[in-house]
Amino acid sequence: MIETLKNAWKIVDIRKKIFFTIFIIILFRIGAVIPVPFIDYTALKNSISSTGSQANDFFNYLSVLTGGGLEYGAIFAMSVTPYINSSIIIQLLTVVITPWQRWAEQGEEGRKKLAQVTRYATVILGLIQAGAYYYYLQANNFVSVTGGAKIFAAFVIILTLTAGSAIVMWLGEQIDVKGIGNGISILLFAGILSRAPQAATSLWNAAFKLKQAPAVLAIILIFLVMVTFIVWMTNAERRIPIQYAKRVVGRKQYGGQNTHIPIKVNMSGVLPIIFASSILMLPTMLLSFGLFKTNSTAYKLMSLFSVRGVFYAIIYFALIIAFAYFYVSIQYNPIEMANSLRKNSGAIPGIRPGKPTSDFIARIISRITLIGAIFLGIIAILPIFVGQVGQINLSIGGTSILIIVGVALDTVQNLESQMMMRHYKGFLD
Repeated sequence: MIETLKNAWKIVDIRKKIFFTIFIIILFRIGAVIPVPFIDYTALKNSISSTGSQANDFFNYLSVLTGGGLEYGAIFAMSVTPYINSSIIIQLLTVVITPWQRWAEQGEEGRKKLAQVTRYATVILGLIQAGAYYYYLQANNFVSVTGGAKIFAAFVIILTLTAGSAIVMWLGEQIDVKGIGNGISILLFAGILSRAPQAATSLWNAAFKLKQAPAVLAIILIFLVMVTFIVWMTNAERRIPIQYAKRVVGRKQYGGQNTHIPIKVNMSGVLPIIFASSILMLPTMLLSFGLFKTNSTAYKLMSLFSVRGVFYAIIYFALIIAFAYFYVSIQYNPIEMANSLRKNSGAIPGIRPGKPTSDFIARIISRITLIGAIFLGIIAILPIFVGQVGQINLSIGGTSILIIVGVALDTVQNLESQMMMRHYKGFLD
């Protein structure tokens, strides 16, 4: 990785792209600390930073994903979450809505249309999330105006937060065009990484002030093992051997070569974790709004979904496996893969073309998906148990580590591909 960065730095065009990406990240981080008008951000920060309640656990989780913008009541408090949610929703609806499915099959022009729909959905979701955030601020007296001015304050806060989410989406798209890597992923990476000093401070205090040095050393060791495990599993793949038959066209012979279909162990990335956490955070979010009485049955049931509880971890693990299978089922079609092989005179050695081939591919994908889903589940719930044992509130959990490592690997691969294209001399030399 270091060698790749050194080689990329020597190329002027790529160096300019790196500088541009860093510039966008700086703008993103500035917007994550500029508070929205009419919000008492000092009281808000103290409330979210404190521990001990499910509401604080919920907002601490969101604060990690937003790079701390949520606890500052900042312009970019929504960060990339509206765009990520809209992208997932549009991707799922593409399978159901026929016109969108046709757009997905039209190549670049169709992807542009879907991207435009995603932008509109991002603004709508940003508006909804901004409204819910304002409701939380108002319910907990974090809005610094009273009386008739509250209506104007609500309009300004919701509109500013929605505009902030749209600006973050635009910044990500600028990185896609003029920078390095996937823009939204880079911003999410920068936001999560900005919480690293807070996590380091928490470990330092636990080690020296609370005299929990053995627990801290164990956490650091587990962190290193997790990073190594994530890198290994992210690059792991199952290769299905393919053999193409020889064809004679005119005086030339085509085909006859052996290749393979690479099946990634972690085909769904972090999407199952995002799906599962979004659903499980709903009860905690409702509790944070103070909609239920403390002694009511609904309150007690929703309290079971505490992010530090064993019940939450078990349901979380099961949902991750279920969503991993769901996502892979809509992304990979073994029948289409088998038909594509048959059209190109390809076959899996020892497997007959047609239905036997599709069944074989489906079996392989199912087994690989299970391994990848268990891997995601372990990464997601391990920090919960570590935090319970060590009694330490970790700001960077398994999901965050997975995102950081995944984005870092993707960015390095992007740099390598750009350097390879630049040094490719072509047919004329």
